[in-house]
Amino acid sequence: MHISGKFIVIEGLEGAGKSSAVAILTQSIQAAGHIVINTREPGGTAMAEAIRDVVKHDWHDEKVTVEAELLLMYAARAQLVQNVILPNLEKGHWVLGDRHDMSSQAYQGGGRQIDQSMIENLRAITLKDFRPDFTLYMDVEPKEGLKRAKGRGELDRIEQEDVSFFERTRERYLLLAQQDKNCVVINTMQSIKAVHNDVELAINQFLES
Repeated sequence: MHISGKFIVIEGLEGAGKSSAVAILTQSIQAAGHIVINTREPGGTAMAEAIRDVVKHDWHDEKVTVEAELLLMYAARAQLVQNVILPNLEKGHWVLGDRHDMSSQAYQGGGRQIDQSMIENLRAITLKDFRPDFTLYMDVEPKEGLKRAKGRGELDRIEQEDVSFFERTRERYLLLAQQDKNCVVINTMQSIKAVHNDVELAINQFLES
């Protein structure tokens, strides 16, 4: 299997400005002459979108267990990687993902406090050695991020967790970003203009590398 395209991922808590970053990166990558395929997780295929609906909403009075949530995330990811991401990378297209594996490491590993070895085993089964070429982590303080998210409308099941859940998630995100040489952290507590400038600088540096 020969992969000639690049896989770029945007990560971050709710309200971190991922959608704006995706728009900037899409434009910059297209301007450099590449075809861009946009994906989101969980989701991106018919089956994965159905799983997204399961994960994001309450099921009457049935509690979604943390183990079920984790397994569903990786099931959706497996579908997306095999059916959309890898085929497009093989064609030389660039795939821009709104979330990927770092989300599970942070939300389920950090927020839900699931044992890291369990997540690593699932990762090995579903993704093997597949990793993004470049990741932008949009960092926001949880209280501010949740305030922004609430301003967009009704919160989903995960977004309704208490602030301590998101503080643990952010802490794990920052640790993961520090350990990943292909990850750049963007401070989204700055002005919108400064954030956009930092995002453009980061992607342009990657395009020139």
